[in-house]
Amino acid sequence: MKLEQIYTGCLAHAAYYLESNGEAAIFDPLREVQPYIDRARKDNAQIKYVFETHFHADFVSGHLDLAQKEKAVIVYGPTAKPGFDALVAEDNQVFEVGLCKVKAIHTPGHTMESTTYLILDENGKEHGIITGDTLFIGDVGRPDLAQHVVADLTQDKLARLLYHSLREKIMPLSDDLIVYPNHGAGSACGKMMRKETTDTLGNQKKTNYALNPNMTEDEFVLALLTGLTTPPAYFPKNVLMNIQGYESLDTVMHRGQKPYDAKSFEMVANQTQALILDTRKAADFAQGFIPNSINIGLESNFAMWVGELIPDLQQQILIVAENHEKVEEAMIRLSRVGYDHTIGYLEGGFEAWVNAGKETDSVNRITAEELERLEEIQAPPIIDVRKKSEYDSEHLVNAINIPLNEISQRMSEFPKDQHFVVHCAGGYRSMIAASILKQRGFDNFVDVIGGFNEIKLTHLPITNYVCPTTLL
Repeated sequence: MKLEQIYTGCLAHAAYYLESNGEAAIFDPLREVQPYIDRARKDNAQIKYVFETHFHADFVSGHLDLAQKEKAVIVYGPTAKPGFDALVAEDNQVFEVGLCKVKAIHTPGHTMESTTYLILDENGKEHGIITGDTLFIGDVGRPDLAQHVVADLTQDKLARLLYHSLREKIMPLSDDLIVYPNHGAGSACGKMMRKETTDTLGNQKKTNYALNPNMTEDEFVLALLTGLTTPPAYFPKNVLMNIQGYESLDTVMHRGQKPYDAKSFEMVANQTQALILDTRKAADFAQGFIPNSINIGLESNFAMWVGELIPDLQQQILIVAENHEKVEEAMIRLSRVGYDHTIGYLEGGFEAWVNAGKETDSVNRITAEELERLEEIQAPPIIDVRKKSEYDSEHLVNAINIPLNEISQRMSEFPKDQHFVVHCAGGYRSMIAASILKQRGFDNFVDVIGGFNEIKLTHLPITNYVCPTTLL
């Protein structure tokens, strides 16, 4: 038996590949399915099942394309009502993959259909559990996502279901089972996941607050619901795509990989009102970019920030990237969160735009040392676009916190009549903010190169604050 975790860092997402005796199964695949097919072919195996732990909110699954290409059966847990052909398993139903077995254990709570899959090896020994968003390493799945797409659900009801699923279905299992969750640290599907992506169930029973055997149901609900942040706006939309279906990624890629020279690119942008999405690194974007374009660099959590900042999944998009390979990568990562309407890209990248003599814009940047000197002279307003939790932990004295994901709603708080400074932790998010500010007509600001990481190395005054925590 082979059971492999296939981890994608930008989404903090884990899919799983199971193979035995020439048959394979994929659990919670991403949108682009060819890597899973290639992995199976390496073992001369055929993909028999596509197991889904639940209807995902933070990404669009590749279940439909994978099932179509491999003639595989899509499996969901009890109560699921997909808008396409799929097998809805019964609680404790067993599936055979080669000489291995996969047992579906209904564990509602994160969502109603949430299901944990118990893996038994060729000898019938219980090996591990693929838990989806029911159980993470150090945390459990938030119970407030399904309520956004199912009218009669509440987060309190789901939290109570999760309490019982954990205690009645998960905790009685053997301590030596390996826990294989759907996400790791950085995912918005939980609030305090650890960086490790697997662990033994026994260790989780000792260290995961949600598995504390002495915790009452009410205490569990309070702990689980306290501190939940507003989920990204694209989450409910991704859930609906996963339930109802979507276009094949092959169709999306074919439509979007249309090259335009600078003149045609400008004409299409004007005619369609498409968003120009510049995926280059922050430093390159700052030096020069197409006016009104938005910078979300591929080098970090690209898909997540696209989902946070572009409200309409139907938005047409034109891509600016270094080369065709980066264009293709951007399109795939856009599709992972449901942005399927790329209509083309600038052939030759930004250099082609410059060579055509087209108008450009830029972002003024300063070093942390220059900020220190500037503070001594005029003390400009400083806008910190990091998350509130980062800001609360430590920040520049007198800095104003406007988290990047709130920028559109709080645009009126940016000074219009005086120069100000923008920074984040390292420069990635502040350049996204800078591009949005430029698009909204702001020119009276500078971005700090290296962000708060560099600011901390200066003598600028910093407020240190430790958020109080509830001991569980």
